[in-house]
Amino acid sequence: MDDIKKDPFEEYIRQTEPSKKELGYAWYTAMGLQAVDGLEPSEHLKDIARDNIDGKITLTEANKLIETYYEESTERDKDRSREADTVTGRIATILSENAFTFSFPQYVGIHKRLFMGVFSHAGKIRDYNISKHEWVLDGASVHYGNALELRALLEYDLRMEKEYEYSLDGIPEMVPHLAKFVSRLWQIHAFGEGNTRTTAVFFIKYLRSLGFDVTNDLFAKNSWYFRNALVRANYNDYTKDIRETTEFLELFLRNLLLGEKNELKNRYLHVRWKTVKQDIEISKQDIQIPDGLGNKTKQHIKDLFAEFGYERFFGRTEVMKVLSITASPASALIKKMLDMNLVYPMKGKGKGKYLFKT
Repeated sequence: MDDIKKDPFEEYIRQTEPSKKELGYAWYTAMGLQAVDGLEPSEHLKDIARDNIDGKITLTEANKLIETYYEESTERDKDRSREADTVTGRIATILSENAFTFSFPQYVGIHKRLFMGVFSHAGKIRDYNISKHEWVLDGASVHYGNALELRALLEYDLRMEKEYEYSLDGIPEMVPHLAKFVSRLWQIHAFGEGNTRTTAVFFIKYLRSLGFDVTNDLFAKNSWYFRNALVRANYNDYTKDIRETTEFLELFLRNLLLGEKNELKNRYLHVRWKTVKQDIEISKQDIQIPDGLGNKTKQHIKDLFAEFGYERFFGRTEVMKVLSITASPASALIKKMLDMNLVYPMKGKGKGKYLFKT
């Protein structure tokens, strides 16, 4: 009798909350991806993430807590923290879901889900042309997709990838094609902002749909490298012997998919790397600090250089953490380094971000 009354739909099992490991990966990756736009999640967000990973709250509750926290905040300087925290929670949610369709609506839908209430253009294809000054290109810009052709370009690239038949010769043979696909998708830059984070989330979901287990820390720890590699895959200047190349993306993907340990250094992607490589290699273990500074200040600068080198940008918050000092001394130290021409401000990475000069 029980067999007769058996629920015919019991084979459809509702997706349960992800495991602790999956949640840890999702949050860690989501936090790391904020670095592509010079953002850093707040300590409040990290507390919420820990509670979710420990099973104290659900992902839905975690995102609601983030939303409520900023609704009640009146501080203007929390705008960028709000973006970082809100988008982090949403990325973690999407990465924790099994649902995925390789399609134009899915790509645009991810952007809408990530940036609803953050950008007025969330989920909307841009209707204007853009350029961006890139550190890795010495201030030059990639030629992004023309606003009049964006939808057609997206649909074409996604259709070509969907129809592409990968060789069964092994993963190494797939890497160059995957690198070209994601670099083309990113180059279109379909939205006014948030393109790299949208592309990264879509790409991770796509790789999973192909059977890859990408639950490691590559995107979390190397998100800025990933973006710079996308830039280098889409820039030519033959007058300066600069050619677009996916070699850097391929190194990233070989680490991600094959478990290799290729060195992922942002300075290697810089277009001036060929001419300054020797000087950097000679001086990278020590930085030349001008005379006239106290021993404590010199040591602080050396400690910062040891932590960030030439390839990682930093701001006042990072200086405070590394040196265990308060906001005022950290700001004074950064100003001193600027005055002495040891660092320069980063463009497009948010206010108050700096890099050591080579």
